[in-house]
Amino acid sequence: MQSPFFAPDTYTRFDPARLQYLKVEVKDYVLTLTLARPGKRNAFNQAMAEEIAFVLGYANQDTAIRCLVIKAEGPVFCAGADLNAFLDAGVQRSIPAPQRKVNLGEAFAFTYKPSIAQIEGPVLAGGFLILAGATFAYATPEVHFSLPEVKRGIWPMQVMASLSRRVPERKIMEMCMTGRLYTSAEAHQMGLLSDVINAGSIQEKVSELAGQLAASAPLAISSGMRAFQAMHTHNNQATLYRMLQEELEKLLQSEDAAEGIHAFKEKRHAVWKNR
Repeated sequence: MQSPFFAPDTYTRFDPARLQYLKVEVKDYVLTLTLARPGKRNAFNQAMAEEIAFVLGYANQDTAIRCLVIKAEGPVFCAGADLNAFLDAGVQRSIPAPQRKVNLGEAFAFTYKPSIAQIEGPVLAGGFLILAGATFAYATPEVHFSLPEVKRGIWPMQVMASLSRRVPERKIMEMCMTGRLYTSAEAHQMGLLSDVINAGSIQEKVSELAGQLAASAPLAISSGMRAFQAMHTHNNQATLYRMLQEELEKLLQSEDAAEGIHAFKEKRHAVWKNR
């Protein structure tokens, strides 16, 4: 499972302590990625976007990671792209240079491990690439969401693609054209959020789900996520079901499938090998 932006051998140089704009912790098969640019409302410049894509790619290929949690420091989850910083041609990196220009929508689309966005502050503009890119998203009731680009003479181009997997087309156009604020309840109703959780309980809810995902069969999950992504490229129903049948047959031949069946018969917890 290779990143679309970084060569596989670059991950051997991954050192969380060197990241400029993120904090990363790995514990019990769960990687927690915290956006750590609160002074700029966690708006991402090019270097920060590259760091996010690098961490996603690292998690993709590390068998010790089965789930990702994405959080943020400060009162704003993510205010999107820092446009002034993107106009600056210079990039000071703490990680290897990508093979081509990074965009977060694609980085999330090619992440085949489940991720959970824990949202306790507003999400604006390009922050929707993280919100819609995550597999699950939980927010507190007071959070609001907005795509204000049209008010600045621009348009959330890449965000449209990410939203198209979560939200009906008419709602996407409404959000892009009006730039209005949406509450957590509205975001949940339109399918953008998995649930709305009180501030005192959201950490517990996210941790519980992350633990469940980390305990599930990692090869089955990653294979299922890849197959789900591939479904969007099939217009013919016959070839679609044939592809899915082939993916299931591959899984049935795996060591994890054999282990899962034996564990079920023996009434014990399975020991997954991710192969």
